[in-house]
Amino acid sequence: MIDRVLRIGTRGSKLALIQAEEVRSRLVAAGHPADAVAVVVISTTGDEIQDRTLAEIGGKGLFTKEIDEALLDGRIDLAVHSMKDLPTVLPAGTVIAAVLPREDPRDALIAGSARDLSALPRGAVVGTASLRRASQILMHRPDVMVRPLRGNVDTRLAKIARGEADATLLAVAGLKRLGLMDRASAILEPDVMLPAVAQGAIGVAARDRDEPAIALLRALDDGDSRVTVTAERSFLAVLDGSCRTPIAALARLEGSRLTLRGLIVTPDGRTAHAGERNGERGAAAAIGRELGAALRAAAGADFFAAL
Repeated sequence: MIDRVLRIGTRGSKLALIQAEEVRSRLVAAGHPADAVAVVVISTTGDEIQDRTLAEIGGKGLFTKEIDEALLDGRIDLAVHSMKDLPTVLPAGTVIAAVLPREDPRDALIAGSARDLSALPRGAVVGTASLRRASQILMHRPDVMVRPLRGNVDTRLAKIARGEADATLLAVAGLKRLGLMDRASAILEPDVMLPAVAQGAIGVAARDRDEPAIALLRALDDGDSRVTVTAERSFLAVLDGSCRTPIAALARLEGSRLTLRGLIVTPDGRTAHAGERNGERGAAAAIGRELGAALRAAAGADFFAAL
C-alpha cells in the first residue's frame, strides 16, 4: 500500500481526462483510497499548436514530452498516455508500468450519409492531420482531396458539421470513450484502414525506481493488450517511425497465437509495402522486429529517404 497521494498527470482534453479517470477508478478498485488520488492537468506542445500538422512541428512526443518531464522531476507520480502518441524509445528513468485493456483499435469514418470510402463523391475533401490515414485514403481513393484538419475530437466533428471538409476519420476508441459513436458513419475494417500502432491502448508510466507505484500498477496491467502493443511498437521501432512516416500495424491474439500485420506507404498512397507475421505471444517483440525488418528490406533505402 502506498501511503501518499498519487498524482496522475494528463493532458487537459476531454478525452484525456476521461482516460485519466479510468486509471483513477481502476486504482481505487485495486485498493488505493479514493481520496489519495489526484489528477494534474499538464499542457503539451501538441495541444498548444493547432495551426500546423504534427509532422510539421516535430512528430511523436508532442503530446507526451511535458508530461514525462513532470514525472521525472517529481511533480506527478504517474503519467497517462495514449500509447499511439508515445515515441518508441521512452525517456530514461521511466517505464510503462501498466497497459489498460485495449479499446477497439479501428478507425471510424465521419461522412454524413457515406457508409464507406467508396461512397464518397469524386473530388470529396477529406480532412485529417494523420499521414497514415491520408496515405491509406489515397491508396483507395486517389481522386479525393486530403486537407489538414486538427483539433480534439469535438473540434474536428464541429469542423465537419460546418462543412470545412466532407469527411474525416477518428479513432473508434476515442469516440466510444466520449460517448460519440453515433456520429460515426462507418467503422473501417483493417483491410481498408490499418490502424496506428497501439491505437486504442492507454499506458500508465511511472518512474522506474518508484517500486511502490509500479507494484500498484501491476494490478491494472492487461496481459493481452501489452502483448499486442509490444509487437506493434517493436515493428515501429525497427522502421524508426514518426509522424513523418506513414506506418500502420495491428496485432491480434487468438489464444497463445499472435498475428501481426504491418504497412508502410508513401504519403501520396502510390507505393506501399505490407506484410504479416505469426508466432507465439511470448515472442511478440521478436515478431514485430522481424516484420519491421522485412518491410524495410522490401522498401529499400530510397523509400525512406524520399519521405
